[in-house]
Amino acid sequence: MITTDICIIGAGPVGLFAVFEAGLLKMRCHLIDALPQVGGQLSEIYPQKPIYDIPGYPEVKAQELVDNLMDQIEPFHPTFTLGERVDTLERQEDGSFIIGTNDGTQVHCQVVVIAGGLGCFEPRKPEIEGLEKFEGKGVSYMVKNPELLRDRRVILAGGGDSALDWTIFLAEVAKEVTLIHRSDSFRGAPDSAEKVYELAKQGKINLVLQSNITSVSGNGHLKEVVITGKDKAQRILAADHLIPLFGLTPKLGPIADWGLNIDKSAISVSTVDYSTTVERIYAIGDINTYPGKLKLILCGFHEAALMCQSAFKYVYPNQKLSFKYTTVNGVHAF
Repeated sequence: MITTDICIIGAGPVGLFAVFEAGLLKMRCHLIDALPQVGGQLSEIYPQKPIYDIPGYPEVKAQELVDNLMDQIEPFHPTFTLGERVDTLERQEDGSFIIGTNDGTQVHCQVVVIAGGLGCFEPRKPEIEGLEKFEGKGVSYMVKNPELLRDRRVILAGGGDSALDWTIFLAEVAKEVTLIHRSDSFRGAPDSAEKVYELAKQGKINLVLQSNITSVSGNGHLKEVVITGKDKAQRILAADHLIPLFGLTPKLGPIADWGLNIDKSAISVSTVDYSTTVERIYAIGDINTYPGKLKLILCGFHEAALMCQSAFKYVYPNQKLSFKYTTVNGVHAF
């Protein structure tokens, strides 16, 4: 049995930063994640993707951010259970919890923090004729190592931030980049969309709007992609790689049965401290929802800070919380 103050479900960037905020208040953390490594989606899906909205970093690679967060929390000695899924939650007579995983690991904690990003997730696969036959043979749903795409013909599909960001990044890596989107406008950040339009104008990428991919073909490996325009006209494009980026399908898994208030696969929380409807359980990051919610890493960092201030009363019920600035006391003074 592992004993800790706070058990954090999800070892993505928001969960990792929560360890830092908890450590400043002398609260110990244990993190559980179904993925085999820390970092959540940043490490699993797009480790080389540049991120632009982290304060103090004009640009930082996703994996670099994760590595920096690990360095930041190292003084507080968090412990981890990786590659296991949380299955059970049992409240004890004193209000604490025992959490159990699918592999039998048990964690006793005073507070539970759900920082699972989108929960257990899987990519949304478009209905394209012959697509599954080429999975792992030219078709993938994420970019793990962009170097494997160097000097290759890459077709991306989608209109969100991931499709835009990878189009911009791969324009300098791949031999040829084509972005296909079914609409004539993008859902992603306006600045990223503007960069994509400019790259297309300069001839550095191919931009195909108001079109859908309708079939794929090849001989053991992807060779061609057929697209159909709004006017029903079809074109055949040569391709070494096809990467549909249509987002992820979130699944809360067993967490959905914990008596929490669920709203469209997200957990409703109070904006006072990001507590859920179940006492001692909090939800931070992309997995929660509230009026005005923005799914940004920096917003998750803010939520983690306020959550820890609130969780303190359960870990140290007989102590008065005294907030201190790290600039005054330093990390190692806590």
